[in-house]
Amino acid sequence: MMEYVIVEINEGLALVTINRPKQLNALNKQTLEEIGEAFEAFRDNNEVKVVVLTGSGEKAFVAGADIKEFADFSGAQGTELAKTGHMTVFNIIEEFPKPVIAAINGFALGGGLELAMSAHIRIASMNARMGLPETSLGLIPGYGGTQRLPQLIGKGRAFEMLFSAKMIDAETALNYGLVNHVVAPEELLETAQKMASSFMKNSIVAMGFVVEAVNAGMLEGAIGYDVEVQAFGDCFETEDFKEGTTAFLEKRKPSFPGA
Repeated sequence: MMEYVIVEINEGLALVTINRPKQLNALNKQTLEEIGEAFEAFRDNNEVKVVVLTGSGEKAFVAGADIKEFADFSGAQGTELAKTGHMTVFNIIEEFPKPVIAAINGFALGGGLELAMSAHIRIASMNARMGLPETSLGLIPGYGGTQRLPQLIGKGRAFEMLFSAKMIDAETALNYGLVNHVVAPEELLETAQKMASSFMKNSIVAMGFVVEAVNAGMLEGAIGYDVEVQAFGDCFETEDFKEGTTAFLEKRKPSFPGA
């Protein structure tokens, strides 16, 4: 029995809902493990043809990682955190042999946006807000954000989002190519379900090969993920990270020493 992830399977569609609404569905260690377990169970389940991933409530898809869990990590622990996330969740979703649609309701920040980007397709509600705020914490994205964001929107826009740590709205995300569609909040799941139904008319085997082939075209940058994992861990040894996370937890603006 999962505590933070709800799985519903109906007529070929697996709906995965991250269910920590009081924490804006923030990704803690257990939530990530449960997401990974769900996808592993779907892999050999012939009843599952398409997966839709969303967050509970109207405020957030996933508002980021649970910073309290790693604020005191060492560099080695930070590296291991990123590596484990890649192997057990984010790469699993990206390479999943069945279509995965992220239905983004509300905030998708940090690890939440990285989760959405690991899906094959993203549909956002009009009230969605997306961003990678890690540099405001003295950190970098550690779950593939430095690689998938430029793949989706180009290097220039990716650098701007990463350097500024600012959020963008749903229409901007659509213009950038970060999301495929923007719909009214009340239409979000219905739109995702309709898309899923249209995919189910086609060969599941062939779509699995499509995923493999499309991802293979990105492999020339595969070393980038290794660099990201190491750099993410290195951030944990800096004074900037300590100041950034402390300021966040104390709800004040950081004053970075630049070291």
